[in-house]
Amino acid sequence: MKKFILLSIMFFSIVSCQNTTDETNTSTKKDPTNEHLLMSTVWFQNSAEMRAIYYQSYNLAKMIVNNSVSKLDKNEKKAVVLDIDETVLDNSPFQVKCIKTGQSYSTKTWKEWTSLSQAKALPGAVDFTNYAKNKGVEVFYISNRLEEELGVTMKNMKELNFPCVDSAHFLLKTTESGKKIRRVVVKKDYNIILFIGDNLTDYSEIYEKRDENFAIDIVDKNKGDFGTKFIILPNPMYGEWEKAIYDNTYKLSKEVKNKKLKNCLLGY
Repeated sequence: MKKFILLSIMFFSIVSCQNTTDETNTSTKKDPTNEHLLMSTVWFQNSAEMRAIYYQSYNLAKMIVNNSVSKLDKNEKKAVVLDIDETVLDNSPFQVKCIKTGQSYSTKTWKEWTSLSQAKALPGAVDFTNYAKNKGVEVFYISNRLEEELGVTMKNMKELNFPCVDSAHFLLKTTESGKKIRRVVVKKDYNIILFIGDNLTDYSEIYEKRDENFAIDIVDKNKGDFGTKFIILPNPMYGEWEKAIYDNTYKLSKEVKNKKLKNCLLGY
């Protein structure tokens, strides 16, 4: 009888420990599939090379503005067009949140971040935009942030001392992600002398649909545009380049996405 009681106590103790362990693991479990964001986000936040590339790009942008202002008709209205996210504002803290929580991008999770109006300016962005404005060049921001985010976005950028922070200079997303129509709106009244963005579609619609070549062939064909008409900024965290790897859709499981990322690698 004593032996039976002892065995019963040992059995329930083991079960109890197993249940406690399972509950603990469940409560602290994180989705490991966002780990692919780790290296790119660390690079974006901590590498001096990242800052150097931004400064280099905006220094080149100043040169292009100077050249255009000196050569074009003084009475012609000129403009520069910039994207917002990862072009003038740093949203890498949102990527950190995704890594730590395992959550993915969604309208809800994104708005939780933008509603704070706490994004920092990227290196060289405030200096360049004010420089362009002081040269008589209007600054327009064409972004795929939703129109309902206009208020929090302008609040954020006003506090960072960006110029042209009013509704007339912001063209945010309404019904479609493509920016062609919004670019046309600016072109009606201004000669756009330069586009700046972290995505090729910030410049032209020809990069919107990428085939198995990921638009690399289109870039090669139009190589003369870069550093003259369009300045591309580094964003290894997300973008149309990533969507192209996922067969131009984000509606895949994280496991399938990770598999596709690995499958496109070229090794030896």
